[in-house]
Amino acid sequence: MLKAAIIGATGYTGSELVSILLNHPNVEIVAITSERFAGKRFSEIHPQFFGLMDDKLIPSDDLKTDILDVMFLALPHGVSMKFVEKFADTGVKIVDLSGDYRLSSHEVYEAWYNKPHTFPQAFESVVYGLPELHRASLRSASLVANPGCFPTGSILALAPLFKASSIDTDTLFIDAKTGVTGAGNKPSDVTHFPNVNDNFKPYGLKRHRHTIEIEEQLSLVSAKEVVVQFTPHLLPIDRGILSTIYIPQRENSLNETTILSLYKDMYQDEPFIRLRQDIPDVKNVRGTNYCDIYTTFDNRTNNLIVVSAIDNLVKGAAGQAVHNMNIMFGIDEVSGLSINPLKP
Repeated sequence: MLKAAIIGATGYTGSELVSILLNHPNVEIVAITSERFAGKRFSEIHPQFFGLMDDKLIPSDDLKTDILDVMFLALPHGVSMKFVEKFADTGVKIVDLSGDYRLSSHEVYEAWYNKPHTFPQAFESVVYGLPELHRASLRSASLVANPGCFPTGSILALAPLFKASSIDTDTLFIDAKTGVTGAGNKPSDVTHFPNVNDNFKPYGLKRHRHTIEIEEQLSLVSAKEVVVQFTPHLLPIDRGILSTIYIPQRENSLNETTILSLYKDMYQDEPFIRLRQDIPDVKNVRGTNYCDIYTTFDNRTNNLIVVSAIDNLVKGAAGQAVHNMNIMFGIDEVSGLSINPLKP
């Protein structure tokens, strides 16, 4: 059994990790930390775990790293890097769910996150944790940067097109919508019920920090510099991300069969990619590690349209982190992640 610790276990992502790992046949959770709630039982903070996970939360300084195989950093941006530095020489493998190491360098990070990076040395060894693109590198990784939720849905929806030189990808528009859990569990004006309920709005226009993450990964796939127009929106739902992507084509030379074959070639052996024949919705992936993708071509407008749906807390965070861990330790990739969608 792998011995695992979750650092920052009381947020939505941390609690989702607990939920998945409790049912993982190869993992034992031996430590869950919280600086704010140290001494309290986990089930006091998340009552749904009463009788399932009643362990006490401990401060991170009390961690016994000599018994650990892996730790998950479910911490805010700007905080995770301090823990990566703190545990860098312990031999414990780390999956970081923040944005601190998702980008190509500390200079790019500082430009998009508007804060200094205090441990840039780790960029030399970090692997971007999107299994469908970086599986081979993940097998020998000791530090993994778990992708952002929006980038996960967008990159997976677009990678086959950017891999194919026959598709025009010079211009594209990503119109993405998310549930409020993407903002974390700390109350704010943005997530306050009267402001979210019966409301719908875009945010982060032109320079959302996930834009550069999408651009960098698609640039790697296509071996050329990529620029995207990415606009996120906040939906009055608790979880899920739906991305609708438009890619104008110069010539009307595509058809449904041609497009679908690109996706089948790339994803036919991927356990968590489902190529749909109908338009996806967030409830069909709720609580799962699936990414549902639908493709079509509009002959009238010459626009290629791709729709993807994920659960932002699972495929967009905790589930993908566990998938990465499975690969890092040579475990069956679907272990702990064979979860059926919760609907209704």
